[in-house]
Amino acid sequence: MEIRAYRPEDEIGWVRCRVLAFLDSAYYDNVLTAKEHYENQAIELTAIMDKTVVGLIDVEYENEEKSICYHGSGLGGMIWHIAVHPDYRRQGIARALLTEAERIARKKNINRLEAWTRDDNGVNSWYQQNGFTSDYSYLHLYINEEEGSDIIYSKEKNILPMTIFAHYVGDNKEEVKSQYKRAYECFCYEKFL
Repeated sequence: MEIRAYRPEDEIGWVRCRVLAFLDSAYYDNVLTAKEHYENQAIELTAIMDKTVVGLIDVEYENEEKSICYHGSGLGGMIWHIAVHPDYRRQGIARALLTEAERIARKKNINRLEAWTRDDNGVNSWYQQNGFTSDYSYLHLYINEEEGSDIIYSKEKNILPMTIFAHYVGDNKEEVKSQYKRAYECFCYEKFL
């Protein structure tokens, strides 16, 4: 396996790897058709095996404190994407990508990494096993017409909202989760380098 900087010619493989990796996760609905580009500098790495992108990590990092990350002090980096192709899992690829991203981040004086997850036991366990901790969460809610007829509306009579995506940041998470079929708890993980 080779871990190297992302190259523009990796884009199709990057997208395929991410889509396939996310299909059996709590982020199955977060499909990208192109690789994201960042406003700030980023550590963008791919893992290559058999001339195929089998893993990826993207960490956008700060030049100014709290411009990307939410917690801590000093300069941080946000892990926007980390994924391993399902056919190549359990080979240490994600850990190798994270280790290399951390090495590069330290050289750039980044003192911590943050990552956001949904309530996906495998993903959350992986972050914890790799030294991340979480002390903050909120909810992602997908509210359909039947569940939220009192909040789904439009001033324009010809626009008929069918589903809305919302964040719930209050203290009654369990009560709110019980009201909707698609409610995910999202955790902010942090690791100091």
